[in-house]
Amino acid sequence: MTRAADTPTRAAGTRAAGRRDTGGRAAGSRPADGLDGDDLARRAADLVRDAVLGDLARRVVADCGADVGLVGVPEPGRRARDPEGMVLRHWAGTRADLLHDLAVPAGTGLGGRALAERAPTWVPDYRAATTISHHYDAAVTAEDLYAMLTVPLLHGGAVHGVVYASLRAVVPFGDVRIAAVTRLAAAATRALAGAAAWSGAPAGGAPAGGRSPKAEVPVPVPVPPVPPARSAALTRREHEVLRWAATGRTNPEIAAQLGLTCNTVTGYLKNAMHKLGARNRTELALLARESGLLAPGAGVS
Repeated sequence: MTRAADTPTRAAGTRAAGRRDTGGRAAGSRPADGLDGDDLARRAADLVRDAVLGDLARRVVADCGADVGLVGVPEPGRRARDPEGMVLRHWAGTRADLLHDLAVPAGTGLGGRALAERAPTWVPDYRAATTISHHYDAAVTAEDLYAMLTVPLLHGGAVHGVVYASLRAVVPFGDVRIAAVTRLAAAATRALAGAAAWSGAPAGGAPAGGRSPKAEVPVPVPVPPVPPARSAALTRREHEVLRWAATGRTNPEIAAQLGLTCNTVTGYLKNAMHKLGARNRTELALLARESGLLAPGAGVS
């Protein structure tokens, strides 16, 4: 298990094991081991963050049935050149190294799209998908990956990164698997936020005449909150189409099952997205599940 990434442009360098102190402290102000309280807090936060994200990649494979798990994180040193990008630094289940330590600008590929839209997104066949850019097909093909789900790590109005769950088969992502990956992402993000808050507090006392410098942690990307599900009831057909969509069925599959045209299915889904305040199909399924609309007879007018 090592750290990884998702673009054909390799990230410039990797993070150093330790960071030099640049606070201009007077000689002799440090303990004998060369580390002050802020350094210790910062390094401890780095260790916690790496452990949490590494475990997240592994658990996506072990607990969610994915073949490959990846986690991308924002990195402060890259902000000037790519203020909303990330680098995939953690992975599990990979066979090649083309996805390792690669930069992912916001909006590119599936992970960059999740980062830009601040919402989960998935495709049953990455290489054939028409809703994403194809900057990274060579790396994805080298891993023999097809189905892919990406979930942003959202907490407190910020994105702390993106987790990927990928399969070596063309299959739809159903509501159960999406919810499982989302729960893991939420738990990991809470741990990251806790570590960042702890390391940013004064450690060992603030220096005279000023505040203690905050620990150097990944700068989260500000995001709008996910809108809560609205109370407007769905029609019987909207609810029926939503239930099928939440299982991962495509519009043609839903149309064949219900005896409708694809355009009619699309219209019902758009109506449901408007009523629930969802921004895409995956978020629609998540909001419907969290609101209890996938229970039998729920939310139908």
